[in-house]
Amino acid sequence: MNAPDTATSMSQALAERELSSVELLDATLSAIDATDDELHAFITRADPEALREAASRVDDARAKGDEVPPFAGVPIAVKDNIAVAGQPLTCGSRILRDYVTPFSATVVERLQAAGLLIVGKTNMDEFGFGSSTENSAVFSTRNPRAPEHVPGGSSGGSAAAVAAGMVPWALGTDTGGSVRQPAALCGVVGFRPSYGNVSRYGVVSYASSMDQVGPLATTVQDTRALLEIIVGPDAMDATALPAPDREVESLDRPLKVGLPAEYLSPECDSAVREAVEEVARVAETLGWSVSELSLPTTRHALSAYYIIASVEAAGNLERYDGVRYGYRSPEASSWEEVLVDSRTEGFGREAKRRIMLGTFASSAGYEDRYYDRACRVRTLLIEEFASAFTQVDVVLSPVSPTPAWRLGERLTDPMTMYLADVYSVPAALAGIPAAVIPTGVDPNGLPLGVQLCGARHSDTLVLDAATSIERELPARTTGVA
Repeated sequence: MNAPDTATSMSQALAERELSSVELLDATLSAIDATDDELHAFITRADPEALREAASRVDDARAKGDEVPPFAGVPIAVKDNIAVAGQPLTCGSRILRDYVTPFSATVVERLQAAGLLIVGKTNMDEFGFGSSTENSAVFSTRNPRAPEHVPGGSSGGSAAAVAAGMVPWALGTDTGGSVRQPAALCGVVGFRPSYGNVSRYGVVSYASSMDQVGPLATTVQDTRALLEIIVGPDAMDATALPAPDREVESLDRPLKVGLPAEYLSPECDSAVREAVEEVARVAETLGWSVSELSLPTTRHALSAYYIIASVEAAGNLERYDGVRYGYRSPEASSWEEVLVDSRTEGFGREAKRRIMLGTFASSAGYEDRYYDRACRVRTLLIEEFASAFTQVDVVLSPVSPTPAWRLGERLTDPMTMYLADVYSVPAALAGIPAAVIPTGVDPNGLPLGVQLCGARHSDTLVLDAATSIERELPARTTGVA
């Protein structure tokens, strides 16, 4: 059967009894079977019989006329750093290869309460350390739009699963751009909520002051619907806000759009710049005003991000010691050997690089020179964004300086890989909401996307703006397989 291709259309078809949840699930599993051997979007897949039983329960409830949540029976994929009880939680790392989590993340509990069917856990760069989903200890994920290219990272598995049509939507996590950048590179929609709007409980920490769960989908409408399922306060997470969205202003007036000159530098690919300029023209046809603005601290954001994130990552990864859970070196005989050998064998190259960088930047004699200074830069950036949003409603920019690059092209050049995050990390440091919408393809057929950022807690406004832009863009998937 040909299933509808968006979560919203699936929900409507289920409600109108045009298809059953079991039929929809079977179509989803068949799509994964037919596609994932080439793309490697999934690390693990849920038990199909357990899924069918859950789908049957949804069908039975609808047949009886019981009230069920609107998206009950719709499949979804979840990034493998988000806990699902009874399932592996690897974070793409050898050090958690055999770990099965005994509890579920708050966002997963909310998915399940809404009746969604979690069909599997998606591949990722180890612990979120990467921009290409090539740093996974399991395998590299391919871009569905161009299989010899990367899907972006670190939520590349989730983005690829959505772009390939295996699932209508997925959850990823975004620390420095790990939802938004793969969304742009795969040609789907991605959204990073304001920090604290979505619970982090049950999400394996990378950099705790920036980590956020975010949705990936094919439309802004689906993205918003998934966000509404997972958003909200949580007593298990001290960083979760007491209200889901403090600023609820919606789009009922012409917006003011800012174009930051620092994001449109010569280093930005010409096709990416043209995509931003095209969206600026679309904004003007909507009656919005578009003006240039300056965010000069942007040029220091990448350096500050990699210092702060690495310091936090080094602290968060201390718990993986081969003693309590996870990988333990089979040859170790003493406590010291267990600790050293397990971490040496269990962590990949990029994880070790960030642990060493973070340990150095926070060590005695260097903390003032690196970590404290990076935190001051972060404060300046937050203040700079706050000032900008007194002049404009949203900031329009690239999210990646280039389209997707070829697999293996940057693996031996970490600095070039880090530069892929240059336009995505400022929003993460500032804790502000940011949406990525696909705009088309470059001359080589590679997907392009642009980013809309708003003031902190203006998530609703940003999504409304993204909806308006999406509606007015030309057929954005033209030329994309």
